Amino acid sequence: MTGTVEAVSRSGRHTFSKRNELWIHLVEGLGVEGDAHMGATVQHRSRLRFTPHAPNLRQVHLMHAELHDELRAAGFPVVAGDLGENVTTRGVDLLALGTGTRLHLGESAVVEVTGLRNPCVQIDRFQNGLLAAVLGRDERGGSIRKSGIMAVVLRGGDVRPGDVIRVEPLPGPHRPLMPV
Repeated sequence: MTGTVEAVSRSGRHTFSKRNELWIHLVEGLGVEGDAHMGATVQHRSRLRFTPHAPNLRQVHLMHAELHDELRAAGFPVVAGDLGENVTTRGVDLLALGTGTRLHLGESAVVEVTGLRNPCVQIDRFQNGLLAAVLGRDERGGSIRKSGIMAVVLRGGDVRPGDVIRVEPLPGPHRPLMPV
């Protein structure tokens, strides 16, 4: 499976949305250079209070552009970076990937998928009703979290819009994504 990078974004402050950039630089074991969530240990404010020394499993936030398309069709004017993602993808079914899947981004960067982004009330503060739009139900009534996936950086490098994404599944049985 391959796809493309549609946009890259970052914010040096703990803001909900991130500004689109011409490129971002991923740093091995840390995340997106210049992003407030960069670090080897937890950097997300909601988690710092409870587990400040835990490993940062949320170094890079990836979201599929197809979700933006779906949200715009439902009346929510969103663009890449609005929902806090660092890498906006197209053509890769991010939510179907397994834990441990590796994504090769551009010429050299590699990230390892750690789990699902757990959407929070900040989404509704951004646009009223948006939280419900990024949550769904499967055929068994289980929750579907559509607001992207989280990853850690295994190998650093620059990532730009237009870069190819190559998916490298983890050998062995599929391990479904859980919120991290």
